[in-house]
Amino acid sequence: MAVLSIQSHVVYGHAGNSAAVFPLQRLGREVWAVNTVEFSNHTGYGSWRGEALSPALVESLVLGLEERGVLANCEAVLSGYLGDPATGRAIAAAVKKVRSLAPGVLYCCDPVMGDTGRGFYVKPEIPGIFKNEVIPLADILTPNQFELEALTGMHCETLEDVLGAVRSLHALGPRIILVTSLRVKDKNGAGGNSEQGAGEPAIGMLVSDGKAAWRISTPELYFENFDSMAGSGDLTAAVFLSRYLETGDIRQTLELTAASVYGIMEATHRAESGELLLITAQEVLACPGLPFRAEECRL
Repeated sequence: MAVLSIQSHVVYGHAGNSAAVFPLQRLGREVWAVNTVEFSNHTGYGSWRGEALSPALVESLVLGLEERGVLANCEAVLSGYLGDPATGRAIAAAVKKVRSLAPGVLYCCDPVMGDTGRGFYVKPEIPGIFKNEVIPLADILTPNQFELEALTGMHCETLEDVLGAVRSLHALGPRIILVTSLRVKDKNGAGGNSEQGAGEPAIGMLVSDGKAAWRISTPELYFENFDSMAGSGDLTAAVFLSRYLETGDIRQTLELTAASVYGIMEATHRAESGELLLITAQEVLACPGLPFRAEECRL
């Protein structure tokens, strides 16, 4: 069984498929990678070379897989940065094609559009494509807090705001929603939980399946050269998808994902690296070290 991963790709560093493929493989998944852009490096550097690839290429590569007779062996589809609105439609078509041959396939959509501080970094049509054509097909949706607000039109200052926005997204179709890069104000401090000291910088994640919601937090790390570490969201979505395929339990998946992602981020921070140290710190993908406990939230 394999994961079809349709995302951007960078030659240097880790973003898009360059951040998702290896973690999936390290966790034992066969990966079919289809690239939507081919850049020399991620755009956070301010300059790069390369280009967005034709949406027709996505369609052609998926057709080639169909012709090989292997699409029925796909257990999940993962998508991220689109680059072009037509690419979103090509991904939607790919999901439908895979499901026609493998009805139980999971589709995990990372609606990459922007981030707090940077704002939007996609074409103006992309949010509408996500909301109207791509997200309704998703089983799992992994927006960061900025993207959660953009998709719902709801400002999320408190945990209650976040839960309301999550309920709104469930109504669009996805049965599992993972919110990343979560910073909210509540009695436990921004992004924290009952085990994170109030006032201690923390960043959180929250997962919901429409019946129950769980949140978790880890210490927040600051990187000198970038507002946030490029590729961390792509890494998170990939690890979450793989662990959910393994466990089928959102709380356990959240805890395993938080431990692995924090382990990679902490190693990157300690080394003062400008790129995720996926290879150097790969053991924390398979064998997460620091345990972080999730706490339940009332939906």
